[in-house]
Amino acid sequence: MKIIVHPQRGNYKLLFFDDRVVRGTGVTELSATPKGIRPEGYRLRWGTKHQFKHTPTKELILSLRKSEVFLTGRDETFEEFLKGFQVPYKMAGLCRICLMDDRVTPLDRKTSVLYRGSEHICFDCARRELRREIAHMGRVGRSAMGHMDELLRKFRDMDKIIASLEPEKTGSKQALFDRLEAHPVQKTQKLEELPLPRSFVDACGVETLMPAQQMAVDAGLLYGKDLLVVSATASGKTFIGEMAGLKNYMEGRGQTLFLVPLVALAVQKYQRFDERYREIAGAGIMIGKSRIRLPENRPVGDRNTHSPIVVGTYEGVDHMIRSGKKLSKIGTVVIDEVQMLEDKDRGHRLDGLVARLKYLAPRAQFLYLSATIGLPKLLAKKLNATLVRYDDRPVSLERYLIFLEHKQKIPTIKRLCEEEYKKVSSKGFHGQTIIFTNSRARCHVVADALGPKYAAYHAGLTSQERREVENKFLKGKLKAVVTTAALGAGVDFPASQVLFDSLAMGISWLSVGEFNQMAGRAGRPDFHDLGRVVILAEPGATYSRESRGTEEEMALRLLKGEMEEVAPHFDIEQSSEEYVANAVVCDGKEGDLAKINASMVGTMELVLPVLVDNDLVKRHDGIIEVTPLCRVMAEHFIGVERLLEITRLVRTMDDPIGILAELECSDRTSEKPERKKLGKR
Repeated sequence: MKIIVHPQRGNYKLLFFDDRVVRGTGVTELSATPKGIRPEGYRLRWGTKHQFKHTPTKELILSLRKSEVFLTGRDETFEEFLKGFQVPYKMAGLCRICLMDDRVTPLDRKTSVLYRGSEHICFDCARRELRREIAHMGRVGRSAMGHMDELLRKFRDMDKIIASLEPEKTGSKQALFDRLEAHPVQKTQKLEELPLPRSFVDACGVETLMPAQQMAVDAGLLYGKDLLVVSATASGKTFIGEMAGLKNYMEGRGQTLFLVPLVALAVQKYQRFDERYREIAGAGIMIGKSRIRLPENRPVGDRNTHSPIVVGTYEGVDHMIRSGKKLSKIGTVVIDEVQMLEDKDRGHRLDGLVARLKYLAPRAQFLYLSATIGLPKLLAKKLNATLVRYDDRPVSLERYLIFLEHKQKIPTIKRLCEEEYKKVSSKGFHGQTIIFTNSRARCHVVADALGPKYAAYHAGLTSQERREVENKFLKGKLKAVVTTAALGAGVDFPASQVLFDSLAMGISWLSVGEFNQMAGRAGRPDFHDLGRVVILAEPGATYSRESRGTEEEMALRLLKGEMEEVAPHFDIEQSSEEYVANAVVCDGKEGDLAKINASMVGTMELVLPVLVDNDLVKRHDGIIEVTPLCRVMAEHFIGVERLLEITRLVRTMDDPIGILAELECSDRTSEKPERKKLGKR
């Protein structure tokens, strides 16, 4: 038998145990007598009994002499008592909280947890105490608690873990989730050593290749190879397109199409190319036109589609193709942000656009650029391109995870942005922040609450308003911009810090790819020494009843997640839209149409029978004849379901505004679990 003696306030607790199982519990007091220190008020209980029984003190002395005695801490009075009866004893490190519950848990310095700065407790007790500490924050998911357990194992310090839950201490080492280190400096070639036109080398303003650019050159960039380039933000992907595009143009192979997902990004690229290459190759821009004539909607740049370099949005170029207009001789097609193939709303259009351009310009060199792609080898194979993958970052990136209540988010964002702006990098630039949130309305709520030197930025602003924000940020006059997914797609805002006010886009959680794309905006080699990503996760938060999981669970899923293969499946609406656009491009030749459809990355539904049944196309002698109504469908990016709904409304309603109102209402309720079967109109 072994006895544990644990000093308490005014008395001593004794645990009688063997084989780590407590057999009995005793309580005694000590008092000074003429004969020395003696026990008094000894009480004892055995087994599962709840009541203590007064017991003669001689039984305590007898038990101590027969047993192996351990003291949990230094106590002069009890030690003097044991020495007076010649009872040997040892010191033992045990969990105090376990002792309170009559459990014996030895402490190991390597596995125990520092508690309240002065004592160590066992890991299990630390977990329970941690759960008590965060109970006031509401429901916390299992994955978040698992993350807390990981932090406990890593730091072995309860105070540090609690600090990660307190906004005023956000950004401390306790909240650091991981760190992605920058790559070592690699030796690369000088531009003058490459087979590039001399006038391009003189105009481009670049002397030496970056590593990703060197890998692209080694993979055959300058010899017409189609490439899928996957590398981090600010690793030089745009210049890869510039090298190939200008070389192909100057050597007579045709103009360059540089395609991007956003108007703001197209304007930035156009202005860069026009300024840099105006003397050797003009630049044009192809974006949508506003039907409302206001000063802020005035045209941006030269809309000449025959320029040597044409920068356009996906839809801007695609509309021209769908309308049956002819393109100039194309030598290079650069698809920037190709991860947009996964976008549930626009992915089918990008997929179809690439397939149509391949048909129209079979000799052109195709370059696909992205910072984040899941299983890029498989996508490269589908695109019939060589993969160039550069996983290292040009700037180290620290990622932080903070748990806090909703009301604490804006004050925490304010403090983090102010602290970041005070920092000045070795390149002489203030730290600036991009704040991602889930809606345009929330952008303005956050920006207004943060005050001067903070601005909202999203697609709902006029082009003039967006350009003003862009210019102020680039000049360092803004501490932060608050945006939706717009900046995740590559608009050039050189930020050192990215904050996530929300992990949703609208009411849907971000995908791993979208999250990585947004997080990758932090840290630019020409501006910053370090990038920081901070997720502000509200335990228990969701954005719709259909959303699975909570914000803190999603945070861990995104931080640890791996991106899936790019393998979209297009529904009947999306498939019909792309099918008729492909038919317009190839004049309905069934063989060519099948070829275009087969070159798409995603899979389409069988739509020809639906189109034929509704008299939208006619099939004869190997030709798919597209009707005028079907051409409208192609030119205006409409699928068969919406087209049939429009024709139904036109037959039953005379008021155009009423028709538009009906269409708007149907759009808001269009997220059906199943599509209705389409019959003849």
